[in-house]
Amino acid sequence: MNKNLSCLSALLVSAVLLLNLPPGWCGCYKRIFSFGDSIIDTGNFVHMSGNGSSRYKELPYGMTFFKNATGRICDGRVLVDFYAQAFQLPMIPPNLPEQDSGRFPNGANFAVAGATAMPPAYYRRWNHSVPMPHSLGVQIGWFKEMLQRLAPGDDDGAKIRQLLNESLIVLGEIGGNDYNFWFWFGDAAKPREQANQFIPDIVAYIGSSVQELIGLGARSILIPNNFPIGCVPSYLSMFSGSSNPADLDEHRCLRWFNDFSTRHNQALRGEVGRLKARNPGAKLIYADYYGAAMELVKHPGRFGIGNPLVACCGGGGPYHTGAACARTAKVWGDPSGFANWDGVHMTEKAYQVIAQGVLNGTFADPPLLSC
Repeated sequence: MNKNLSCLSALLVSAVLLLNLPPGWCGCYKRIFSFGDSIIDTGNFVHMSGNGSSRYKELPYGMTFFKNATGRICDGRVLVDFYAQAFQLPMIPPNLPEQDSGRFPNGANFAVAGATAMPPAYYRRWNHSVPMPHSLGVQIGWFKEMLQRLAPGDDDGAKIRQLLNESLIVLGEIGGNDYNFWFWFGDAAKPREQANQFIPDIVAYIGSSVQELIGLGARSILIPNNFPIGCVPSYLSMFSGSSNPADLDEHRCLRWFNDFSTRHNQALRGEVGRLKARNPGAKLIYADYYGAAMELVKHPGRFGIGNPLVACCGGGGPYHTGAACARTAKVWGDPSGFANWDGVHMTEKAYQVIAQGVLNGTFADPPLLSC
């Protein structure tokens, strides 16, 4: 059996292997470059805060794996950490702390908490503003600057193409905040349905970013879809006040918001299909984060999860969202028994489950490990 099949077969034998993979287990890529928002930020946002205070710099963030806060907005590891582990790589460092000097031999993470797919200027036409300027285009700009530093004098781009040919690109999750900021902070007079008009532009922008990366030389790109936001505690806390039982589905999630996420994801899957047809030499992997997260909601006991719709860290109320997760917040139990960490972001345990589904192909087309 060749090495690739051996890697895939071993993972299929037991999900437990993913939780304890030793270094050097399956080296398909030499490095990972990742883009996105708080789902996979490994320290860029807290670096930007300088010496300022941030709850993300303190426990209980990081309590599970690292035993201290690392800038990850989670109790432990995030998705990109598990991908790195599966491909024998050290955890991928954030770009910004060494933006002007780092050599990043194993790759770099450009994700920033709060980032959107679209540039903030896009939303002016809707008389709407987003609070974070570090959109996907900005992150790709940082990436290009890094490539020029890693391959100086590469006039024909051959060195960069070789470097990227040996690398995995993780493009997100991205786009979720474009919708979050509208639903959470938009003008109450503007209907939530108006967000449907953003979907074609956001998906097209993600697609053009994929094409740009392919043009630089990338050959393996993971393109994740968006999570079921109707099952997120913060959404449930904000929008489930209606007495209409039809607002909730059979899993007690908000029906309209999950339907919205599904519309985005269907459009994105179509875009990935078009990109595959246009770029037959590239390996474009559509990752179904929505489907993997819904397994935690539908079958929580299978993963040792109690109530999948409540936060582990926060305050009171039916979804534990009565206070922000911070140093003085209540931690309601062992995070490994929860799917959600702080009302918005997932626990390390949930990210482990999702990563396993992407790696072995249950929730990825094709499987990430088919390298």
